Amino acid sequence: MVEFFQRDHGMSIRGACKAVNLSRTVYYYQPDLKRDQPVIDKLLALAEQYPRRGFGKFFSMLRRQEYQWNHKRVYRVYCNLKLNMRRKGKRRLPNRHPEPLNVPDSINQCWSADFMSDSLWHGQRFRIFNLVDDFNREGLAIEIDTGLPAQRITRVLDRVAEERGYPSKLRLDNGPELTSVYMANWAETHGVKLEFIQPGKPMQNGFIERFNRTYREEVLDLYVFNKLSEVRAITERWITDYNQVRPHESLGDLTPAEYAIAN
Repeated sequence: MVEFFQRDHGMSIRGACKAVNLSRTVYYYQPDLKRDQPVIDKLLALAEQYPRRGFGKFFSMLRRQEYQWNHKRVYRVYCNLKLNMRRKGKRRLPNRHPEPLNVPDSINQCWSADFMSDSLWHGQRFRIFNLVDDFNREGLAIEIDTGLPAQRITRVLDRVAEERGYPSKLRLDNGPELTSVYMANWAETHGVKLEFIQPGKPMQNGFIERFNRTYREEVLDLYVFNKLSEVRAITERWITDYNQVRPHESLGDLTPAEYAIAN
């Protein structure tokens, strides 16, 4: 409304604010994203876990978790995230009868993803999201944090796709982040087929399971970590070695990088 009076009537900001009875302090106010980040993270996590619940339930749950954020502040963030406009319609469940685990003919035909978990020396738990290309077993990403909601996972996938394009298919387990409506919308937007393994049958996702085992043996079980930054630093060095130095028997003793070039 202030902009209307400025544009169509040539009024100053002071005059336009006075005309609509609005404080100039309120007009100039800009939310502090850094200050709101904890609220954003909690609301997104709740929306992911409880997609049918609304603001009232979320605010009550935050209060029960002893967060003392102001009601108006939480509702402002809730609306800015457009959680008040969440899609309510039913969606068809993705296929739970995946195709046999075959080696693709080229990169980006099928990526595989999975979660792992571990803990720091003082007991804090953290999660790991692993992503590989089934064609050459290349480790595409290892994301590490105390929480990894669907929004964070899709950002990782987008980041990898910026360099190599999106896959035709993404093979996943049945974790709540991966079976969420948010993930389904992401896949539909980018033309990616989501293929879910059957519960209790991890070897239907055998390529990522083998990757997970190697990562655990050579990183998680080998070091004592005090901070997440230490896990990330060791992991970054490890995945470079895994992709570019370490020969793989399944690839004819070539590294994933060499195999991609040779094929």
